[in-house]
Amino acid sequence: MRDLKIPSQRHPEKAHRPDNVQPKKPAWIRVKAPGGKGYAETAKIMRDNKLVTVCEEAGCPNVGECWSQGHATMMIMGEVCTRACTFCNIATGKPPEALDAFEPGRVAHAVEKLGLNHVVITSVDRDDVEDGGAEHFAQTIRAIRHRSPTTTIEILTPDFIRCDPKVLDVVVEARPDVFNHNLETVPGLYPEVRPGARYFHSLRLLQRVKELDPSMFTKSGIMVGLGEDRQAVIQVMEDMRAADIDFLTIGQYLQPTPKHHRVDRFVTPEEFASYEKVAYNKGFLMVSATPLTRSSYHAGDDFARLRAARLQKLSRA
Repeated sequence: MRDLKIPSQRHPEKAHRPDNVQPKKPAWIRVKAPGGKGYAETAKIMRDNKLVTVCEEAGCPNVGECWSQGHATMMIMGEVCTRACTFCNIATGKPPEALDAFEPGRVAHAVEKLGLNHVVITSVDRDDVEDGGAEHFAQTIRAIRHRSPTTTIEILTPDFIRCDPKVLDVVVEARPDVFNHNLETVPGLYPEVRPGARYFHSLRLLQRVKELDPSMFTKSGIMVGLGEDRQAVIQVMEDMRAADIDFLTIGQYLQPTPKHHRVDRFVTPEEFASYEKVAYNKGFLMVSATPLTRSSYHAGDDFARLRAARLQKLSRA
């Protein structure tokens, strides 16, 4: 039995790699340690419903702030991912269990208990499942709609790269409010950073969401500080806009352990502000670009702004 708290068992494919020095974080990256009543209440709801969160599994720096406000990003389909991206802290390998048919109901119960106006649901990659978990996502969306009909739903999905292309229809037909799939990095770094994925497949996935339902908001994000240059980031923005992606997130890559991909550099807040300005000029409805930006950070507030931006754009048309 693997103990996922032990790094070498959590990431067996990384155990043999030499250590990468983890540089000292600058002042603009440091956050308070999690704690407090709200944090404890959120943690209890997650435990009582036997739910996994990406906040914990990926070591998100914002977990203290979000959980204290009752916001948690639930990660469905288990806690072991079939991919082995070099930036990610989620456990990797062959998942020990089949998909849990009761999980969508537990997620819906937790959303209701937390009283969420907006929820983000993500997952591990499940390349061992024929449809990549598409139907499981759809069932989770439907369960939340049943228990909390006024809650808006944002999903952050895998790329379904080994599946029949029609599995995407299953997810889109369940009508999430936001369909998010992260490109993660620039195409030149894919072989090193995201070896199990393909940049243009991920881009095309998001483009197809818009083709299937033009009214659905699409969202994607990248990390910086992995070794990319500014021109490559701007080219990703161009590619995203060509795929009609509405919402872009850019955040600083933080190295989870010495065995993970090294931090090339810490991008300054001023550079993030510059990226945000460029992105808005390229036509994104919504942009979040700060060192601590993560896909689901302030997602509820951002969704309200995203919807308002679309209405404003339509009124000018």
